[in-house]
Amino acid sequence: MEELLKVIVSELVQDKDSVQITVDEPNEEGVVVYHLHVAAEDMGRVIGKQGRIAKAIRTVMRAGAARINQKIMVEIE
Repeated sequence: MEELLKVIVSELVQDKDSVQITVDEPNEEGVVVYHLHVAAEDMGRVIGKQGRIAKAIRTVMRAGAARINQKIMVEIE
């Protein structure tokens, strides 16, 4: 799942080297949190107008996680 998130985001940003993803251990509800860090100038590209791109990224990631019986959450920081 981390690889999928990295592929999606790296195609959106200009500074591909600044993309960093940290993964937390599953919490008590079994949800794995992915923290996405990008360069400040690329933040608008990842979030999109009115958060549409961020919402689409989260939707794709949840759908991928559902296929392998996981619960995930993506936080963009």
